[in-house]
This record gives sequence, structure tokens and C-alpha cells, in this order.
Amino acid sequence: MSNHLQVAQASHFYQQKSTFQNLSFSLETGKIACLLGSSGCGKTTILRCIAGFEPIQSGQILIADQLLSSPAKVVPPHLRQIGMVFQDYALFPHLSVGKNIAFGLHQLAATARQKIVDEMLELVRLKGSSDVYPHELSGGQQQRVALARALAIRPQLLLLDEPFSNLDVELRERLSIEVRDILKARNMTAILVTHDQHEAFAIADEVGVMNEGRIVQWDSPYSLYHEPANRFVADFIGEGTFLPGTVVSHNQIRIELGIVPSRMNPDCCVGCTVQVLIRPDDIIHNDQSPVQARVTQRAFRGAEFLYTLELDSGAKILSLVPSHHNHQIGEKIGIQLEIDHVIAFKKSST
Repeated sequence: MSNHLQVAQASHFYQQKSTFQNLSFSLETGKIACLLGSSGCGKTTILRCIAGFEPIQSGQILIADQLLSSPAKVVPPHLRQIGMVFQDYALFPHLSVGKNIAFGLHQLAATARQKIVDEMLELVRLKGSSDVYPHELSGGQQQRVALARALAIRPQLLLLDEPFSNLDVELRERLSIEVRDILKARNMTAILVTHDQHEAFAIADEVGVMNEGRIVQWDSPYSLYHEPANRFVADFIGEGTFLPGTVVSHNQIRIELGIVPSRMNPDCCVGCTVQVLIRPDDIIHNDQSPVQARVTQRAFRGAEFLYTLELDSGAKILSLVPSHHNHQIGEKIGIQLEIDHVIAFKKSST
């Protein structure tokens, strides 16, 4: 598949301060990507540069091999064939749902506009809502209308800027899955911006983790979780704690819970001190195990508890345990290590 979107060595400055520098990534047709990071990392500015709302001071942005942005050329936003879904939906309150969706279709005849509106309403599962006004809809329905309006113009690329942040957690999770299904049904190339990794993982095929204007890893959600490229990604993605370890051979590390298999970098030889990432799903509750840990915190999650456990050394680890194992703070429980993806970094690594 060819690259549909290309961001090549792009840089942006605001009041002489760098937002991002020499940023490069590409996206294939029909793929959904996510720029994931905390506030201030530059992710929304990248989206605005792609949309044409902000200039870039170096590099290029291309869609389907057409140059949209460079220091010498800027195609206006309304000529880029890019749809955008905003955090606050940005629906016109005085227009009906149908007229909101048809807003960008004024160049078409009335019958053609109505055909597209009906098609979009069916796509986002709001059939029959054409004459309803935005204030009569729930937050999730309003967001689907915003998505329908963005898709109605048949964009080459769809941009979603924190589209679910105003919704409650349960609705956010359900709607993110619905949105992915809708985009995949249209073979739409899209980029989502969010600080919520659960949203990113639910929607995106590829995720770029950002830190201080840089993409520190661009990968599948699975690889980000199980194969983080550096300590920042390991800390940022998922939950977990680090246990100190010592490399005892080229493929083994000794930690407090035993010896684990690992492939270390060539610059970390036998005797090297490392930090090993332990995920909550790596620690299994086992009453028969001779290894004991003391419960210091617990968080009830319905089907399971997330226990914070203290080892004999005082080190803390996390464990997900089915909720019928209801242990109290201060109680000691048996645990065993079952780890398939060993992630270790040299102690000085950041």
C-alpha cells in the first residue's frame, strides 16, 4: 500500500519556541493512526499544521503526493479535502442535524445533498434524526453527527482532535469502538489526537507516542505495550513497576522473583545492572506458591482487583487478581511470576 499522508522533517515554532522539530511519519491509505501524549507535547499543533491552520517553518506535508505545506507553499484549509472532528463537536445550534451534515455540500443540488445526508445518518446509526436539533441529542449522538458532517465531504483524510474528552468513561469506550467501525467501513485514512491510551488502543492501527515535540516510538498498540523502545514509553504506556536485576548471561536476568529470559543489548554485558518492567498481568495469584507478598493497596475494578504488593526487599509490584480473591491490606498472598515479554533497561537508561 502507498503512503497516503507524509509528514517529512517538519518543524513548527511559536514565538521562537519550538513546538516540534524535524518530525517525520507516514500513514498508508485506510489506516487509522493516533498521536498520543500528555498536554503540551505538540500533538494538537501537528494536527493543526496538517489541517492548514498553522504553518510549518521547515519540511513538507503531503497527501496523495500533493504538497500541502512547506515554508514556500501553504494550501488553504478549505482546499485540502481534510475533514476535522473537534473536541467540542462544533455543531451549529441553530441548524438541524441534517443541515449540519449538509453544511459543506452547498455546491451540490438539493437532491444530491439529501442523499448524502441520509447515507451519513445511516452510517452513524442516527437514521430519522435529520430534523432534530443538536441540543435534543446526547453527547455521544452529537459526536456522531460531527463525524457524519466531517465524512460527508468525502475527505482524503480525517483528523480527530480529542473527540471523546467531554464524554463519560463508559460512553467514551463504546463510542471509540463505534467510530473505528465507521471509519473502517469507509476505508478512511484518519489521525486521532488524544492523551488517553485506552482511546488510542481502541481506535488506532498505529500509535505515535510523543514527548516534548518528538515521536519517541511509532508502532502498533500491541508492540508499544509489550516492546517499548525506551524507558519513557515503558513508563507512559500501561501500568507496571520496575524491579532491579542483574544480567547473568546474554539471555538471562536475575531479579528478586527469580531468573527471567531476556535478550539484552550488546552494550549491557554480564554483571550489568538493569531495571525490569513487571506488568500487573505478569504476577499471578497462587496460594500454593512459596513466594509471598504483602498487600499494601487495592483497587476494586469489578471483575478484578488491582493489588499493590510489597516484596521482602520492600520493592512494590502490581497484580491483577480475580475479584473473588478478596484480600485485605496487610495480608500476605502467594504469587508467581509468569512473564512472556521481558523488558529491561540499563539502570542509567532514560
